[in-house]
Amino acid sequence: MSRRASLSDIGFGKLETYVKLGKLGEGTYATVFKGRSKLTENLVALKEIRLEHEEGAPCTAIREVSLLKNLKHANIVTLHDIIHTDRCLTLVFEYLDSDLKQYLDNCGNLMSMHNVKVFMFQLLRGLSYCHKRKILHRDLKPQNLLINDRGELKLADFGLARAKSVPTKTYSNEVVTLWYRPPDVLLGSTEYSTPIDMWGVGCILFEMATGRPMFPGSTVKEELHLIFRLMGTPAEETWTGITANEEFRSYHFPLYQPQPLINHAPRYTLCLEHTQTLGSVKASHTHVAPSAGESQHGYGYGASLSTGHKCAYLCNTPTKLVFTMMKF
Repeated sequence: MSRRASLSDIGFGKLETYVKLGKLGEGTYATVFKGRSKLTENLVALKEIRLEHEEGAPCTAIREVSLLKNLKHANIVTLHDIIHTDRCLTLVFEYLDSDLKQYLDNCGNLMSMHNVKVFMFQLLRGLSYCHKRKILHRDLKPQNLLINDRGELKLADFGLARAKSVPTKTYSNEVVTLWYRPPDVLLGSTEYSTPIDMWGVGCILFEMATGRPMFPGSTVKEELHLIFRLMGTPAEETWTGITANEEFRSYHFPLYQPQPLINHAPRYTLCLEHTQTLGSVKASHTHVAPSAGESQHGYGYGASLSTGHKCAYLCNTPTKLVFTMMKF
């Protein structure tokens, strides 16, 4: 008997193996239910992806399945089973009680700095694992970081993720929730690498440490305006070619000067047991953004990737914010 046949006999790959307990959420192409496995009695998350007969499975679903089948890590949500019927594709994931957004809401947006560091380390460890395998998540946000009752954080929702090769390739720029999207992608760039994830990590770190989003824009223009108002309006000296970007020129942004982050995150700086402030993070204009592996270095873990963005402006806050904090 083949392994595939034996697993099927046990109950894997069959809808009747799982009991739905309630709806957790609904998206554009999928509905997620809380469920229970009759085989193990463990709770699971059932992600039902609706299939259109003319088109088959959505490309985002196929991408998620193909990626998650090959990702085995403590900080990445586990895909237990795949069930394919005529009407839907069901992905069976391990169940986690909450996500980072809910966690922030439940603690009144006031996390202890110890927990901020614990969650950041787990996020960076999972992301480093992905980046080592040349996979970008591309949609990092608190809602996609799941947390269980043991305080374990896991990356989820890889629907926008994509395997990549270094150097950069051209992908769609319609990725990443607006608040966590780097300015080059906001301005139409389709050539990006691991810094697209690291920018999001920096925004998430700021949100955990301060209790509020870093750049909560409602439109692309407003998002860029918030970024430039804090980081300064980019110029040729810090971002080669920016003045030739048609979208950038069309917005006519004021010439903002960079602002010290200490003015925007006083609680954060008071909690750091170090003389360096967030303001000095912005003063460092190196030309390579820290990778997820390098940002773990302060915890005694070695660096992984050394790839990064060559634009000094995009290597600045919030990307450097991650690297600086994790050294404390």
